[in-house]
Amino acid sequence: MEVYPIKTPLVKVGDDIIKIILEAVENAGYKIENEDILLVADKIVATSEGRIVDLNSIKPTAKSKKLAREHSFEQSFVELVLREADEIYGGAARAILSLKNNVLIANSGIDRKNAPKNSVCLWSINPNKTARKLWKILSKKTGKKIGFILIDSHVNPMRVGTTGFALGIAGIKSIKDCRGTLDLYHKPVLITRMNLADDLAATAHLVMGETAESTPIVLIKGAPIKVTDNFDPDEVVIPKDECMYMRVFSACALKMK
Repeated sequence: MEVYPIKTPLVKVGDDIIKIILEAVENAGYKIENEDILLVADKIVATSEGRIVDLNSIKPTAKSKKLAREHSFEQSFVELVLREADEIYGGAARAILSLKNNVLIANSGIDRKNAPKNSVCLWSINPNKTARKLWKILSKKTGKKIGFILIDSHVNPMRVGTTGFALGIAGIKSIKDCRGTLDLYHKPVLITRMNLADDLAATAHLVMGETAESTPIVLIKGAPIKVTDNFDPDEVVIPKDECMYMRVFSACALKMK
């Protein structure tokens, strides 16, 4: 498998993200071929869509003021977190654990990194829908059968630091089901499934970085993953009643919407 990080100019609101992606790949000296996977940071896509919010324009409510005191946050930031969240489960200093688009994520995915001063960037409104739209256009313009992943980063329980995950998925079979196979000692595998989309996103995150690298695109060739028009981005989502985290968190959820 070959992994190619690709730099872009600073992306601004209203920019043509398709043009930026294709020009960046060409300027880097690469060609998009059949079975390639393009991984793009959601930040540049959401920015182009205008998902930038000036914190000075947000009026906090009593609930956001209370949570801001508890979690050492600016009141306007917490108000946005509450507006964007599907559910809230508590948190720690400067991190509020939320459920957003079937993803457990800090602060509803809202990020102030690489956003203008006094502003933050929200996720694309529907990351899977956005990924499908960009995948269709890129597939048509390149004439190639490709996969496409919008990525962001998150933290994992009891682990320091961020890793990449697949926020929006199109054109790939994301899950490899190992159940029913045998391990090295010929014992049947009972519950293991591999999340290939998140594995690729974590690989891309490694070379993208998190600060001023200006590398929001990664081209992966030779990935051990099926590129297909018949895909289901929701296959990576586990039902709440089967998730060991959500069975605990749901009991203390504050219903926000």
